[in-house]
Amino acid sequence: MSDSTPPPGLLVPSVTSPPRTTAPTPPPPDPDPRHGRGRLLGLGLFTLLLAGALAFGAWRHFIRYRQVMETAENRRNFVPKVRVGQVRASGGMIRVILPATTSAFEEAGIFSRASGYVEKRYVDIGSRVKTGQLLAEITAPELDRQIAQAEATLGQTEAALRQTQANMELARVTYERDAKLVAQGYLSVQQGDVDRLNYQALLGSVGASQANVAAQREQVWVLRQQKAYQRVVAPFDGVVTRRNIDTGSLVQADAVSATAMFTLARDNVIRIQLHVPQDAAFGLAPGVPAVVRVPELPARTFPGTVTRLAEALQPDTRTLLAEIDVQNPDGALSPGIYCTVELRIPRKSPSLIVPGQAVIFDRKGLHVAVVEDGVAHIRDITEIRDLGTEVEVSAGVADGDKVILTPPVDLRDGDRVEIRPDAPPR
Repeated sequence: MSDSTPPPGLLVPSVTSPPRTTAPTPPPPDPDPRHGRGRLLGLGLFTLLLAGALAFGAWRHFIRYRQVMETAENRRNFVPKVRVGQVRASGGMIRVILPATTSAFEEAGIFSRASGYVEKRYVDIGSRVKTGQLLAEITAPELDRQIAQAEATLGQTEAALRQTQANMELARVTYERDAKLVAQGYLSVQQGDVDRLNYQALLGSVGASQANVAAQREQVWVLRQQKAYQRVVAPFDGVVTRRNIDTGSLVQADAVSATAMFTLARDNVIRIQLHVPQDAAFGLAPGVPAVVRVPELPARTFPGTVTRLAEALQPDTRTLLAEIDVQNPDGALSPGIYCTVELRIPRKSPSLIVPGQAVIFDRKGLHVAVVEDGVAHIRDITEIRDLGTEVEVSAGVADGDKVILTPPVDLRDGDRVEIRPDAPPR
């Protein structure tokens, strides 16, 4: 081992060479001076544009704010122009138009009172008949035999009556004769009693026979009346509206389920029944004029008069039944026609008429806006009847009040308004 080698286990510090120093990098050569000035110019232009945009935005915001404030101010100071209508007092009459149906003044089903077959038929549907005119004849040969039998029985009862009367007369004479002999003692008292009681018995038999004769006479009358019923006659002047029999048809007398032979209607006077609502029933009385109109006859009206009233309202409909008679000499009206009836009923309580366009409806009820000295006042109203373009009310307004027509939705009580003048007529 050489002397330069350290012995084992001896730590020998390492010897490092000193660090090398690097020479500084020389700066690059300066760029063109004009290039630096362009950068500064672009930066300034960008700053200027940004400031201008901010200023423009602030200006637009200010303009919009000013417009909003002006609008709000104008809205606070805005006085809307409104159209108005005038409240007027209702007239002394209530005009009511109600639907109705015409009916014949009299209508009857003609049934058979005699059983048999129809021998002849003299009328048909649409035939005009007079009172007592023969409509049909019924044949029943057995009825003639019944009448003959009843008449024969009547003869028997009358003969029996005469016989009983003769026996009674004989008993009377015998009793009167024997009574003198009994008083003189020539006949016994018993014989006198027999004669007296025999006379009284025959006297009662005469009464019974007389009653039998009367009963049989009534039976004959009934059968003869049945014979008369074989001639079916019209009970009143009218027109045949229905026929249910023909020649040869079998008809039954007094059958519960029998069908009427004819239906006869009197149509020279038309009866109209209508139901008047409760709000119009007060003031309705016989004699109130009525005008009847038929849609198919628009150029003609039919005057009539209220003739009968039920005098009690129907509780389920709150209506009053009224009847109107309309003269129909030319037959222009027929039973069963739909029509309308106009009534002019005297008013019992005053009311006011408000234009329908002025009514405000909301969850609180019905109101109107009344204009007083340029100020709108919301008032509650009490409706009586809706007349379509107008409303009849009983409270809330006064005659002559000016109410706003079609009021704005944002109108409030106390808002100022300006009445728009009416357009001049053209």
